Amino acid sequence: MPALYLIRHGQASFGAEDYDQLSELGMQQSWHLGEFFAAQSVIPTSVICGGMKRHKQTAEQCLTAMGLSANVQDESMNLSFDADWNEYDHLQILETYTALPGVGDRMIQDMAGDNPKAGFQKHFSLAMQRWCDGEHDSEYAETWSAFCLRVERGLAAAANGSGNVFIFTSGGAISAVSRRLLELSDAKSLALSWTLANAAYSKVLAGRRGLVLASMNEHSHLDGKNKELLSYR
Repeated sequence: MPALYLIRHGQASFGAEDYDQLSELGMQQSWHLGEFFAAQSVIPTSVICGGMKRHKQTAEQCLTAMGLSANVQDESMNLSFDADWNEYDHLQILETYTALPGVGDRMIQDMAGDNPKAGFQKHFSLAMQRWCDGEHDSEYAETWSAFCLRVERGLAAAANGSGNVFIFTSGGAISAVSRRLLELSDAKSLALSWTLANAAYSKVLAGRRGLVLASMNEHSHLDGKNKELLSYR
């Protein structure tokens, strides 16, 4: 039966002009994941990569560390891109939220303290809850329900493969898969997304009875002597 490895990208560049690229730590995490897979003899039969820069960079680092080609033009590697695995547009979600009266100023104040990441996470969580509640769908280019349906479409297509299928994607997409397979509420799916480690993977098995989530957020390769590589944002 096909085994789908849903791989979250390495750490992106929080606070940089271009968030959609791996940080130096993200590069290291992605390379280390490839070394881990190679040591475990987990070799992909095919690779699906979301269309975002951080997905492509994670795939390139991981596959190169495994001694495999990350070039889509290389016919020896069955690699394709599928925008169904792209993350939601977090910038539009934030912009819509901060446009509310007084919200933008409060967010600036909360991010001006000693822990700007905590201040950002507080407001990002509120922005995400507003997007997910379905009461303001007309304000968003892609609604939460449309996002989930898009990811589920990508999942169905990937399940038609065989062997080990590596899918390089984002935490929101992985939580949407979990929502579908575990029948989670939207709120629980959203909460789950905050716990996913960078360069962690979740495993979905595709059999005659359908899709089964066999493991979630596996990141033992980032434990112990490698714990300095662990990050969530």
